[in-house]
Amino acid sequence: MPTKGHYIHCHHCRAPLPLNSLLHSSHHHLPIFILTGKMQHAPVFTRLLTLSVCLLFLSCATHAHNITHILAKYPEFSTFSHYLTVTHLAGEINRRQTITVLAVSNAGMADLLSKHLSVYVIKNVLSLHVLVDYFGARKLHQITDGTASSATLFQSTGSAPGTAGFVNITDLKHGKVGFGAQDSGHLNAYFVKSVVEIPYNISVLEISQILTSAVAEAPAEAPSLNLTIMLSKQGCKAFGDLLEASGAIKTFEENADGGLTVFCPSDDVIKGFMPKYKNLTAAGKVSLLLYHGIPIYQSMQMLKSSNGVTNTLATDGAKKYDFTVQTEGEDITLETKVVTARVTGTVLDQEPVVLYKINKVLLPRELFEGTVEDDEAESPKAASPKSSKKSKDDTADSPDADSPESDDSEDSTADQDDENSGGRFDGGRWASVLLTVFAGAFVLF
Repeated sequence: MPTKGHYIHCHHCRAPLPLNSLLHSSHHHLPIFILTGKMQHAPVFTRLLTLSVCLLFLSCATHAHNITHILAKYPEFSTFSHYLTVTHLAGEINRRQTITVLAVSNAGMADLLSKHLSVYVIKNVLSLHVLVDYFGARKLHQITDGTASSATLFQSTGSAPGTAGFVNITDLKHGKVGFGAQDSGHLNAYFVKSVVEIPYNISVLEISQILTSAVAEAPAEAPSLNLTIMLSKQGCKAFGDLLEASGAIKTFEENADGGLTVFCPSDDVIKGFMPKYKNLTAAGKVSLLLYHGIPIYQSMQMLKSSNGVTNTLATDGAKKYDFTVQTEGEDITLETKVVTARVTGTVLDQEPVVLYKINKVLLPRELFEGTVEDDEAESPKAASPKSSKKSKDDTADSPDADSPESDDSEDSTADQDDENSGGRFDGGRWASVLLTVFAGAFVLF
C-alpha cells in the first residue's frame, strides 16, 4: 500500500501530491506527473497503481465541455442556449479551455429580444456574457480588493472597441456580487446562483439580467457575403460557374441576407453530370440549380433535426421542387424520388449562409421523371466511405451515378467541427498521453 513517503510531483507546477490522497485531490492541472522521492524505489505494484491513476485522470481530462448539452438540463435557460447556437457562440465556448458563462433566464432574454436587435447585435451582447477566465462561486467571494475586471469574447474576438469588452465584477459582501459592462460605468446585474462548475475548465453562473452596454447594442452590419467567392472554395467552383452562367446566382444572393442553405455538388460531380445538364432547357437549368438551395439558414445540427420534406428556391406553386431530408446517425441524405445524395462536408458556415458539399447532383422529379436510379433507396451506410468495394463498383457502373465515390476523400477536407460537439482531443493532450506511457514504462522496466 502507498505510504507517506510515496508521492508524485505535478509536471506543470511541481506541486507535491501524496499518492495516498491523489484520488481525492482537487489539483486542476493535466495529470502528467514526475515520479520523485521514494517512489522511484517503490514496489512494482505501487508503481503500477500510480501509472493507472495517472492514466485514469488523463482519460477523464480529455473530454471537453459542451455548453448546449450543459444548459439542456435547465429549461429556464432554453432561450439563452438557443441564441448561443444561432449566433455560433456555442462553438466558440466549446473550443475554449477556460471559460465562464453568465447565463440569463428566459425572462431576462425576453427583455433583450423585446428590443428587436439583429442577430449580429445579439451576438455582441451575448459575447459580453462569456468571460475568458474561470470564476466559480467561491472565487467570486474571494476577489482581491473586492473587485476584478475580466475580458470577454466580445473583447478577445476584436469586436469591441478599446476596452468596452471588459466586465467589472465586484463583491458587495453579504453574499451579493455585482456585474457590469465596463463602458456602462455601473453594476446592473447580480449573481443569482452557480449552475454548473467544472473547476478551471468551465463555470456557468446565473446572473439576474442582461448586462447593459451601449457599445454592444450599437447597430452592427451583417458580414459581407459574396457567394461566388464562397463557392470557389473546396471544390465548388464548377457549381458556382453554372449559377453565374445561368443567372440563378441572383436568386441565391437575394435570399442570402434572410438565410440560405446551399447544397453544392463537387467539381468532379458537376463534370460527370454536364452531358445531362446540356440537354436541359434554359428554364430547366435554372430550376435545377435553384433546387440546390433552401431559403433558410440550416446549421448542421438544425439540418439533422429537420427530417422530412423541405421546399427549395425552385418551389413555385404546383411545381413543388421539394426533397426529403433524412438522418441516420451522423449521416444526412437528401432524397428526391430520382436520386439520393449524401451530405459529405461543410464548405462554409457563416450565418446567415451555410454551404454543404454533396456527392451527387440533386435531380428533381419535375425534370427527370422516370430516370430513377437502378440502385434504388441507397442507405446512408451503403453510401459511406466504409462501403464494400463491390458497392462502390456497382455505383460507378450505374449510368445514373453522377460521380465516383472516391470524391469523398476530398470532401473530408471541408468538414468543420460540430458547434455543439461533445468532446475533443488536442495535440497537447496526445503528447501528455505519450509522456505518461513512456514514463510508466521507464519506471517499471
